[in-house]
Amino acid sequence: MPLYLSRFSYTPETWARLISHPEDRAKAAQAYIESVGGKLHGFWYAFGTHDGYNLWEAPDNVSMASVALAITGGGALSSYETTVLLTIDETLDALRQAGGIKYRAPGA
Repeated sequence: MPLYLSRFSYTPETWARLISHPEDRAKAAQAYIESVGGKLHGFWYAFGTHDGYNLWEAPDNVSMASVALAITGGGALSSYETTVLLTIDETLDALRQAGGIKYRAPGA
């Protein structure tokens, strides 16, 4: 199954709610991804541009997108972005296939 890396930030209101009622949000994230047949591999909070990161495994892009849409539709986040991660073998396959594409630069 494909892996996905998500970066998110909470709204100030969400942080205020979590301060008032601390909660392990990894449990919620795990339930969301498992509902589409996926798996949560990790949930981390961080300092910096984003408040947290998730590493997910999902059956396909549509399944991961449905989880992302449900989460962002909840209104607790100020930002959310997901990146599809490629394995080394997938990247090597892409590199080989790219070698057969005859790219022409604009204006060339």
